[in-house]
Amino acid sequence: MSGGPPKALPSTGPQSLRDMPHPLAGSSSEEAVGGDSTPSPDLLTARSFGDKDLILPNGGTPAGTASPASSSSLLNRLQLDDDVDGETRDLFVTVDDPKKHVCTMETYITYRITTKSTRVEFDLPEYSVRRRYQDFDWLRNKLEESQPTHLIPPLPEKFVVKGVVDRFSEEFVETRRKALDKFLKRITDHPVLSFNEHFNVFLTAKDLNAHKKQGMALLTRVGESVKHVAGGYKLRSRPLEFAAIGEYLDTFALKLGTIDRIAQRIIKEEIEYLVELREYGPVYSTWSALEGELAEPLEGVSACIGSCSAALEELTDDTTEDFLPVLREYILYSDSMKSVLKKRDHVQAEYEAKLEAVALRKEERPKVPADVEKCQDRMECFNADLKADMERWQNNKRQDFRQLLMGMADKNIQYYEKCLMAWESIIPLLQEKQEAK
Repeated sequence: MSGGPPKALPSTGPQSLRDMPHPLAGSSSEEAVGGDSTPSPDLLTARSFGDKDLILPNGGTPAGTASPASSSSLLNRLQLDDDVDGETRDLFVTVDDPKKHVCTMETYITYRITTKSTRVEFDLPEYSVRRRYQDFDWLRNKLEESQPTHLIPPLPEKFVVKGVVDRFSEEFVETRRKALDKFLKRITDHPVLSFNEHFNVFLTAKDLNAHKKQGMALLTRVGESVKHVAGGYKLRSRPLEFAAIGEYLDTFALKLGTIDRIAQRIIKEEIEYLVELREYGPVYSTWSALEGELAEPLEGVSACIGSCSAALEELTDDTTEDFLPVLREYILYSDSMKSVLKKRDHVQAEYEAKLEAVALRKEERPKVPADVEKCQDRMECFNADLKADMERWQNNKRQDFRQLLMGMADKNIQYYEKCLMAWESIIPLLQEKQEAK
């Protein structure tokens, strides 16, 4: 963490999964759903796991692959491999320029949302509006209500512990801005959510409050009905593919939660270590004033400790600002996926109950009522949307964590290289003193 109090933000004044690898297999979600794709060379032979195939990732570098010269080149190559062809996109959204607004009743932050698009749904090629956090929250709720069969990206958590985190500090606001920007980009890249009418309103309306006051629309009631539709029904059992997804999400969230807690403890210990280093280095400097021949080496040791302290502070800041937010986003993502999975279960339970009621009728060949067929259609729609979103989520996760872990490796290498260079720099100085004797 940076020394001293956090910087204040300037104020503006009042203003068929069947063919997918089992989720627990790791990041082999590159294979298309229902496709007959051949495993990549860095995958081992599939092992049987019930009705699924487990693709186990190879822990080493494939034979014949030349190692890059440095971790930075690895990171650059990774970014090039995962770049999306921007020319095929027709909607671009960015979040920037946070501003603090001080009013009589409250203080809050707004962000500028800039939209550029060639879609016919937009009257203009470019829009610029300002939104606060609660507007993003409104958008997410509307998407959940109007698109109940789809996975809605999570928002960063709203509440912070007062006295521990200053929600108006420059560091906190920038971290939130990045998270909100990613939230909108996730929606923008989605083939269904990006065409949602509420998303269009969020991006273009000058007065969003007017739309908020319109009350619960028909689509909202449809979303609520899906949420509560199976109140009197009980699901017999999930299909194996969705049961596997549920088990994976539970394990995934548990692992990330453990990593998050340990990472926070490590950061806390690093901050305590930084305090000690900042007291430790100057002692050598003050000691050098009492010495003759040792004065220069002692000053060198003090400077080395100062360099190592600065490198550790940078590493800690990188972990806090880049590593932890991704972990927390995906923990929230798993909760969102579980919510969609439960909605799917509700629709299946309703369908099973209605189908059973038809079967119990005292008719030789009972006709399937229209409401049962509609329920079946809804269930199939849920299944298809959930499978597609799960595949998209797995692909995003693979790319995000590859880049995150590569970045973490790169930052740690840089930290140890800086410490090594600092200590190596005083070796010649000490050797000169020995030769002088």
